[in-house]
Amino acid sequence: MQLSVATLLSDSARRHPDRVAVVEGEVRLTYARLWDDVLRFAAVLRARGIGHGDRVAVLLGNTADFPRAYYAVLAAGATVVPVHALLVADEVAYVLRHSGAKALVAGGALRPVAEAAAAAAGIEVLEVSAGEERLPRAAESAATDIAAVLYTSGTTGRPKGALLTHLNLVMNATVCAGDLLGLTPDDTVLGCLPLFHSYGQSCAMNATLRAGAALVLLPRFSGPAALDTMVRERVTVFMGVPTMYHALTEAIAHDDRRPAALRVGVSGGAALPVALLERFEAAFGTEILEGYGLTETSPAATFNQRATGRRPGTVGHPVWGVEAAIADPERERRVALLPDGEVGEVVVRGHNVFAGYLDDPEATAAVLVDGWFRTGDLGVRAEDGFLTIVDRKKDLIIRGGFNVYPREVEEVLARHPAVAQVAVIGLPDPARGEEICAAVVLRHGATATAEDLVAWSRERLGRHKYPRVVRFLSELPLGPSGKVLKRDLREAGA
Repeated sequence: MQLSVATLLSDSARRHPDRVAVVEGEVRLTYARLWDDVLRFAAVLRARGIGHGDRVAVLLGNTADFPRAYYAVLAAGATVVPVHALLVADEVAYVLRHSGAKALVAGGALRPVAEAAAAAAGIEVLEVSAGEERLPRAAESAATDIAAVLYTSGTTGRPKGALLTHLNLVMNATVCAGDLLGLTPDDTVLGCLPLFHSYGQSCAMNATLRAGAALVLLPRFSGPAALDTMVRERVTVFMGVPTMYHALTEAIAHDDRRPAALRVGVSGGAALPVALLERFEAAFGTEILEGYGLTETSPAATFNQRATGRRPGTVGHPVWGVEAAIADPERERRVALLPDGEVGEVVVRGHNVFAGYLDDPEATAAVLVDGWFRTGDLGVRAEDGFLTIVDRKKDLIIRGGFNVYPREVEEVLARHPAVAQVAVIGLPDPARGEEICAAVVLRHGATATAEDLVAWSRERLGRHKYPRVVRFLSELPLGPSGKVLKRDLREAGA
């Protein structure tokens, strides 16, 4: 079966040629113009001998050049390798060599890093350009061909290249645009998420362009800048991670303007504290739909959907065509499913599950077991199907022989009136194995002592769960997608 991610854009360009596809500052590209730019840059790639079987890396920020380059690589029939924009040259060079990239597309402030990395890998750097020639149409690809290689964050060892097929990405964009969000050409989606990340790339960019809606890009996120953009561009859908929702909630507290067109927020990438969800919904007068997924699941796997209902604190039900279940986390070589109500490892199967890790059969075999993808996340499913993510397996704290899930502690501390953000980790302890530590950022102008927060937690949690150690920070360490880097907190002793 022939299927290409490039058709997400080409079909919308055919149906909505004069509608705005991408907004970046003063730049407004119609679908017809964007698709023309894509086919012209695809012709440039073809002229350099790039086609089926080749991989092209893309190192660009959240600018209009990202969709131009991304879809041009796919239209040329090649595989796109989006590169993390915060990597140093040596790390980029590793991705280039490991992926076997034939060229690197880069520009702007990232050009120096790109040139150093490309030189080390022995490949050329290309700028996004529109040549005189234009491909007549996008190259055909099989549904099972690899469309993108997305590198994981590499929290343990070198990052791995997740192989996502055209079917994976087309289905995920289609489900997100239709069943989950009901996007129409009248919608305007704010894309603050990094486009090199699976969430921003698939759920924001691909889904928006699949629906013929407008994608507004914000190259550098801040709460005030995002709020200003939402008001100015009449944004109807905001997609972000919990730290972005926190920043927006803080921003709107000091701004009289309201984004009147906003109809829904989408949260993913990390667990959203219910207290933060409630504060945002009260301030913005809209609802947040929380979802769940990983790079290896394209990424959307489960979602709070209109068809199945919404329950704050959960990640909803599996998206169309996907199954999610709970398995015994101790049975690594087989998937032994557990009944509803028991905590175990979340496993997923369906059209969204990736094709494996590039040149790493051992790592692939460890996560693709009995037809299921083992996520490494602990969760529990209610009898009515709602899935709750308890925590990452690696973040589980074992204090004195008792399991403590950091998210449960974080939810309690997030409700303290002085707490803006919190992350809970386990620190080595000679007597109990691990001790519970809360890293806390206080709300602007608020005061609280460690003793205050310990007492608050002790009243609301079991004796083995409340934190004995509280560290106050000015900010939490964040990854490029806004996820809290708990490894950094553990290494620093919080």
